[in-house]
Amino acid sequence: MTLYLIGLGLGTEKDITLRGLEAVKQSDLVYFEDYTSLLQCSFEDLEKFYEKKIIRADRNQSEQGITKILEQAKTKNVSFLVVGDPLSATTHVEIIKQAHDLNIKLEIIPNASVLTAVGLTGLQLYKFGKTTSIPFPEGHPHLETPYNVIKENQALGLHTLCLLDLKPEQNKFMTVPEAMIILENIEQRKQEKIIHDDLLVVGCARLGSKDQIIKSGTAKELKSVDFGKPPHCLIIPGKLHFTEEEMLRLWKIKN
Repeated sequence: MTLYLIGLGLGTEKDITLRGLEAVKQSDLVYFEDYTSLLQCSFEDLEKFYEKKIIRADRNQSEQGITKILEQAKTKNVSFLVVGDPLSATTHVEIIKQAHDLNIKLEIIPNASVLTAVGLTGLQLYKFGKTTSIPFPEGHPHLETPYNVIKENQALGLHTLCLLDLKPEQNKFMTVPEAMIILENIEQRKQEKIIHDDLLVVGCARLGSKDQIIKSGTAKELKSVDFGKPPHCLIIPGKLHFTEEEMLRLWKIKN
C-alpha cells in the first residue's frame, strides 16, 4: 500500500504527469488539497478526467486531519493531490515526516511550481532570493515581513517573489494592485524608501496557463492593471542583467 503525494501543475486537470495519472488511477482514495493554490479548472473537471471520486481536503483536513489519511494509507493506495509541486508548501513536508515515522510507503511525484514558472518572465531563477507571502491585512495590523524580505533581497541585488494570499473557502483572492497597496502602507509606517511609485515591479496572473498575464512597469502603473482571474503573484526585481532588461521590455505596460 502506498501514499502518493502528487503535483498537479499550474494549469488544468491535464497538467498532471503520466506517472501521476497512473498513481491516481490505481488509488483506492483520492484527496485534493485545495487551499494553498488554485487550478484553472473546476473540481468536477478533475473528477471527470481522472475518472475518480475525489475528496476535498481543506486546510483543517490537510494540517490536523492528516492522521486519518495516513491511517488509510496503511491498508489502501491513497493519492493526495496538490496544485503545483507537492513540496512547495511546508504542510506537505510534514506529511512526508509523519509517513516516514509510521513506516508508510510514500511516493512523491513532482510537477511545475510557481517557484519555477516565474522564469517565464525572463528573470533568471538563480537570481531570486528568499520568497515571501503577502497576507490579507485583516489580523495582521503590524505586518512587516514581506517588506523586510524585499529589503534584504534588494540589498543583495536579488529578485523577490511575493506569493499573494488566497482564501478559496471565502472566494477571496488577493490581486497584484491590492498587494502593492499593502506594501505601500507598510512603507508609510517604516519610511525606508523600499517601496515607491517608480519602483520596477512585475505582476503575473495564472502563470503556466494558456491565458497567463505578465506585466512589468512601475509600482504606480501596476496598481491600475486588471490582471483578471486568480491566482496572482508579484515580483520585485533586484539588479538586472541586460538580457533580463530586454525580456521585461516585452511585458512593459503600454501607455
